[in-house]
Amino acid sequence: MTEDRPVHSISAAAELVGLHPQTLRTYEAHGLVRPYRADNGQRRYSARDIERLRQIRDLSQREGINTAGIRRIIELQELLLRLQTALGGR
Repeated sequence: MTEDRPVHSISAAAELVGLHPQTLRTYEAHGLVRPYRADNGQRRYSARDIERLRQIRDLSQREGINTAGIRRIIELQELLLRLQTALGGR
């Protein structure tokens, strides 16, 4: 299984990260995670999505960061990754 292959249903993903499925829907509504949508509309989460959900959970529960703060952290992480890629991974 590759990191980006969407295989987990919302209930399986929620169980893997120890959260309620509605919490995952809320995270999606706030733009914190973007699961794949199957033709029937069902969400499918990849291993990369599961890792992101764990990070979001930890930032929220352990660090007390709100969704706006988490979104900004994710944006900065993505920017850093793009810059590192542009610089050849230095």
